[in-house]
Amino acid sequence: MDFFLIDPAGPKLHLPVNPGEVAIRREKLCDTVTIINLGEVEFPRGEKVKQITFSSFFPKEYDPSYCRYPEIPSPQQAMNLLTAWMMSKKPVRLLITRTIINVLVLVSVHTSAFKGGEPGDVYFELACHTWREVKVRSAAEISAASKGAELRPDTRPIPTVYMVKPGDTLWAIAKLNYSSGSRWSDIYEANRGVIGPSPDLILPGQKLVMP
Repeated sequence: MDFFLIDPAGPKLHLPVNPGEVAIRREKLCDTVTIINLGEVEFPRGEKVKQITFSSFFPKEYDPSYCRYPEIPSPQQAMNLLTAWMMSKKPVRLLITRTIINVLVLVSVHTSAFKGGEPGDVYFELACHTWREVKVRSAAEISAASKGAELRPDTRPIPTVYMVKPGDTLWAIAKLNYSSGSRWSDIYEANRGVIGPSPDLILPGQKLVMP
């Protein structure tokens, strides 16, 4: 199991130490109304955005007993990246391999701590809220839709073969070529023999067939 935070614009953070626990909070939205002779009654209105929380630390030195890979990031650079994502208004992708968690999230809470006797190590707690994209149409678009007009389809040619570049992810490749990162799984299934058993590990120079 590996934890990734992936910015569709480029930067990717692979947590060097897996969190011991991941908590997912689900909550229903309700309107509470007071009715005479009956009391309070709740009317459900839908689901609040999910909150995903976990904690871990960025070690200063690599230790094979708990680090997932040897080229671990600088703790300070990693914390700066988390802070930048928290201040940004754009979502990042949270991917936890071998689980169903592969969603766009907003980094909403980021807490860091330093412990005595562990110089250079940075501990952190992270809270993310699942992202819901809201598309707002202009008055002209609504008017055109009401008359049965269709938006012009995207006629850009999709290349039959894509060469992986440094920093690429399947999600970013799908976003670039199909305008939808959710099609990363289609690319993986079409190129499983090239990529291997893990869709998170693609290498620069690999040639991927675009399905």
